[in-house]
Amino acid sequence: MKTEEMHLDGNAAGGMLADVFARDTTAAAATCASCGAVAPLGALLEYGQGMGAILRCSTCECTVLRIVRTPGRLHVDLSGVALLVIPE
Repeated sequence: MKTEEMHLDGNAAGGMLADVFARDTTAAAATCASCGAVAPLGALLEYGQGMGAILRCSTCECTVLRIVRTPGRLHVDLSGVALLVIPE
């Protein structure tokens, strides 16, 4: 089999994705993509209220995570997370 024939679409990872997003993640350890500091999401500095939140690194204050709620959608930007480790 060729490598191109061995892949599936993202639906094949549905079970694992549900494991990630269907739990309390405040204890998950986030590695800041900017400075490399590791801290639980619950220990990050939260800015913003109402429509969403910005979580900043408590070491360098760079944005780690942004989350915004709009009608019928939840937008999550994890571009400031180098690695997220979620305890099982």
